[in-house]
Parts: sequence; C-alpha cells; structure tokens
Amino acid sequence: MTWAQQLVWAASAALALWLVGFALALVATRNGAPRTGPATQEFGDAPEPPAVVSLLANHWRSVDHAAEATLLDLAHRGLVELRQNGDRAAHTTVHVPGAGGTGVAGAAEDLRPYERRVLARVAERAGTAGAPLGAVTFRGRERAAAWNRGLRQEIVAEARRLGLSRPRFGPGLNAALMAGTLVPTALYAVAVLSTGRLLPAITVASLVIGPLTWLVAKATGERATEAGLDRAGHWAGVRAWLHAHEDFAKLPPAAVAVWDRYLSYGAALGVTTRINQLLDFGTGSRRRVWSAYGGTWREVRIRYPRLLPGFGAAPARLLQLAAAAATVAVGLWLFATLREPAWAVTTGPDAEHSLRRPGLLLSAGWVLIALLAVLVAGKFRKWTPLAAFLALMPGNFASLRGWGADAFDRPGLLPGETAVVAAFGALTLWYAVQLALGRIAPRTLTGEVLRVETRRDGRAPLLLALDEGTADRTVAWALDGPAPTYYSTGSEVRLTVERGTRRIRTVQVLDVGSEHRLEPAGA
Repeated sequence: MTWAQQLVWAASAALALWLVGFALALVATRNGAPRTGPATQEFGDAPEPPAVVSLLANHWRSVDHAAEATLLDLAHRGLVELRQNGDRAAHTTVHVPGAGGTGVAGAAEDLRPYERRVLARVAERAGTAGAPLGAVTFRGRERAAAWNRGLRQEIVAEARRLGLSRPRFGPGLNAALMAGTLVPTALYAVAVLSTGRLLPAITVASLVIGPLTWLVAKATGERATEAGLDRAGHWAGVRAWLHAHEDFAKLPPAAVAVWDRYLSYGAALGVTTRINQLLDFGTGSRRRVWSAYGGTWREVRIRYPRLLPGFGAAPARLLQLAAAAATVAVGLWLFATLREPAWAVTTGPDAEHSLRRPGLLLSAGWVLIALLAVLVAGKFRKWTPLAAFLALMPGNFASLRGWGADAFDRPGLLPGETAVVAAFGALTLWYAVQLALGRIAPRTLTGEVLRVETRRDGRAPLLLALDEGTADRTVAWALDGPAPTYYSTGSEVRLTVERGTRRIRTVQVLDVGSEHRLEPAGA
C-alpha cells in the first residue's frame, strides 16, 4: 500500500470518527421534554414577555407568532390602538398614538429591542391616520426574511438574558467540532498533493471541509436550560387553560381591550387562530395586498395572467411564436390536403407492414408537424424525442383496429384537424396583431409596485403588480431580465407597457419607497 493510499485510509477513519462525534454531540445536546403543568390562568410572579413565550412554546426552534403577540402586547400597554370597524375582524385598523411626533420615539426608549422593531414597523405602515391590520405584512421576501431574522436574534438574546435559553453547542464544543474538521481535510489534501497535483488537492479539501462546517452551522441553534424547561411546562398549562375556552380561538384582535395580556399570550402559544390568520409579519398573500397609493387604504386583488398567449414576449419572440403557430396550421392543412390512399396499403402482401399502417402514418404526420413547430418555437429539449416516440404509440395500436383508415380515403381535414387548424390559425393572427400593436400603441402607467414575483422557469419574465391608485383590482405585468435591485415593492414607478402581451418596455423610478429601505437590526 502506497503512502498516499495510507493517508486516504487515515483520512476516511478521521472523517468517520468526526461524524460519530458530531452525532453524539447532537444526542447530548437534545432538548429535554418539558413537563406540562396543570391547566392554569396564572402567568406567574414575573412572567416572560409573550415573544419569549413563543420561543419556549415552539421548543426553541422558532419564534412563530412572536411578532403578532408583541403587537397585541403593545396594544394592551396602550402604545398601539386596535379599532374594529363593524362586525368583521378583517376590518380592524391599527393606530399609533403620537405617530409623526415624539410619542413613538419616547415610548421606544423603554422597550426591548424586538418590541421597538415591531412598533417601528407598525408606525411606518400606520402613519398618522392609521392603517388596516393587514398592511403590516411585508411585500418583498428579502425584507421580510431580514426583518424576521433580526426579530429572532433579539428574542433569543432576551431569552438568554433571562436564563431560559443557551446555545446548543457551547464555545468549547463548537471549537472542538470546527477544529476536528481540519484533520480529515488536511489528510485528504496531503494524499492528493503527494501525487504532485495542487489544484485537485485544493478542490478535495474544499469538498470535505465545506459540508462539515455546513453541518456544524446548521446544527447551531438554541437549547433549553432547566429553568426554561420549567417555564415551558408552566406555559403549556396556560395553553391548556386557554384551549378549554372554545370561543377564545375566535376572538378578534380588538378583544385585547377586554382580555388584556391573555390575548397576546394566546397568540404566542398558537391558541388565537383567528388573530394568527389576520396578522402576518411575513410576506402575506401574493394575491391580496393592502395599498394606500392614491390617498386611501384599499385591499388590492392581483391576478397573474399565466395562460395569456405571448405573455411578456418581446417582438422577436412574438415573431418566433407566430411562425411556430403558423407551422402547425399550414403544415396540418397541407398534410390533410396531400395525403391519398396510396400512402397506406390496407390489402395485399404489404398490408401488415408496420410502416404502412394507416393509424401509424396518420399519427406520424401529426408528430412530425408538432416537432417542426417545437423547433421553430425554440422549445426543443432533450426529452422531446422521447415524447415524440411515445406519441406515435397510440396510432400504431389503433391501426390494428382499423382506426384512421378512412383518413386516406376521404379528402380534406378530419373534424379534429379542422379544430386544430382553426385554433392555431387564430393564435397566429393573435401574435401578429400583438406584434403590430406593441410597436404602434405603447402605454404609460404610473403607480406603486405591489409585488414582484419570480416564476419557476428561470427564463420566464418576472411578474410585477402595479397599483395605479384608482381600483381595487389589478393584473400583473411581465418584466424581462433579472430581479430589480434599484427599486422594489413600495416604489413609485412609471412604466411604458405593451397592453396586449402586458410586457414592460421601460421602468422609470420616481421614488424608491419605504419598503425598499431596510432599517437596521435594532429598528
């Protein structure tokens, strides 16, 4: 066995030992199961804030509903007002007393960092006149993710300060695991380097240390303390008491005026189902967005026209699609016009020859026309030949029963072919008209960007929903190119668009808007 082979075996043994040690570390640092206390309505002598209770209730893994619970707690303390207009909880509005002056800044000085974060978000959306409760939802994924990451960090810091949480891996264990990744990495790298190849050695080292450090980073999180487990058991008892009140889950946000802190703790414990549905500090619904553009708050419904032919297509692409549609219409018409009985032999010595079967010949003509259209449209993929082969099978099978034999005995199009020729002929005309209208009749729109949505196909255009401030419904436009970095949701823009294909030609940013300006972590 060569020296390089010995090093590889040693590196493999070191890697196996590290994985065993990592698994043992995960087992040793598991959270214990809190003992559920008796059902109780008592919070305790010094109850934790609702946001911290959310961390305990979610087994130290997440802080789901912590922002909603904090907002209700702020309302209980009079820093936020929740007003329900009418009988519908969805019509609740949120107001910040003193917004626009020194009231919010003064109140924030006595708040914890995550409470300041929630209050700042509410004040930003509510302004001086208030806003619908759903308006606190973020429109952009990146900002929502950054805001919620900061919120979780601040809640975890508070839980650690209270002695209820600690890092899953302590400093010593974390350092030992990270140092341990260097042993198999170095041995593998030296084994490859002994062959005189530097670049492969660096590559192998990266492939080893990268996944190992990722595992350590992925496992880092929070772990309960004994005091934390004890308090988690107590709050489980509070949750059981709240669950016993059947109507509690249906309470609206404005009920905080009657239920005091029970409502905020109920939200943190996941009991207030109705409130957790109405309040969302994530990205919210992509089809319903609150907007104040135009002077009044409105819930704008967004429609995404995914099935519109040529949606977002540039002129060159429209021309290509029109040519593909015309290929189907013209090709199918020619195939039906030119075919004759001599193409298919149904009697005589060649009657059973597979290539002369009427059904197979008929389906082969259709498949070839479709393949040609796919090539013209630029949609040919590696699986296209397999799809074409499978498409021939029904015709081959049907020919055994005489299916399609009459197609070669009668002139002209079959009924199904007539429908296809008409449909693709109309589609060709549609593309041609949109190509013409796009060149001669562009429109200019001004409004606020509600959402920018990506699509599964990376080559497809983005979906941009614009609120012009005049209606409660809008249809998304198609935006070519990568996601915008110089503006985002909440920005006021002027678009030049093509109405037929809903393609955006140009974007002029008038105001980046508050949604694009990320506040610091402590805001």
